[in-house]
Amino acid sequence: MNSLIGMAIVATLGTWLVTALGAATVVFFKSPSRRVLDMMLGFAAGVMIAASFWSLLQPAIERAQVSSRLPPYLVATLGFLLGALFVGVCDKVVGRLSSRTDGSGVQGRTRMLMLSITLHNIPEGLAVGVAFGALGTGFDAEMLMGAISIAVGIGLQNFPEGAAVSVPLRRDGCSRRKSFFLGQASGMVEPVAGLLGAWLVVYVEAFLPYALSFAAGTMILVVVHELVPECQKERETSSYFATAGIILGFAAMMLLDVMLG
Repeated sequence: MNSLIGMAIVATLGTWLVTALGAATVVFFKSPSRRVLDMMLGFAAGVMIAASFWSLLQPAIERAQVSSRLPPYLVATLGFLLGALFVGVCDKVVGRLSSRTDGSGVQGRTRMLMLSITLHNIPEGLAVGVAFGALGTGFDAEMLMGAISIAVGIGLQNFPEGAAVSVPLRRDGCSRRKSFFLGQASGMVEPVAGLLGAWLVVYVEAFLPYALSFAAGTMILVVVHELVPECQKERETSSYFATAGIILGFAAMMLLDVMLG
């Protein structure tokens, strides 16, 4: 069991590292390629959509059939809605704090940007931790690949997030070092959230079906509310670039699932 928690920590440290790599673009480039970021966001969205069903919702229903007194479809639906609600509440908290806090000037924008990205990363870390913690109930290659796919998908979309923090800070006059430090710091919460998610699943087995579907709800809301709108901003000049990323990401995850199934 400790090894599974260790795997979750390593995976979320990896997603944090990708955030740091995205933030590091401010050191080497004035601005990363918008088309590349759109493709990465689209690919991550496709992977996360596919993984949310095959690696989270489907196992949640199967576990609920064995361990829950409630109907499996009710467990999966309840967990899914709670996950989406959690991310929505986090988003509202950021919005209210923005309205009450002076967001003018470099310091105000820095605080709000950091808070927004950090809260956004909590459910992502939970999703990775839950996926790896679930391996303790039936370790097999398909579940392992599903957990890895979730970590990869979240990691890919963390790259532009790191850049989204560091690049505006650099434009506002912050030094390259400070911009990089604050950009990578936005992902530090993911290993903590991943540890919590893995621990809950490993040591509270009855929580597993709810945790899996909760993680699916967080991922779908992030994809629909954040990733897809962001990667489609430039659709007039590069109409199918981001869309191709979504299709390729979904197809890659589907292919892996069929091959391992």
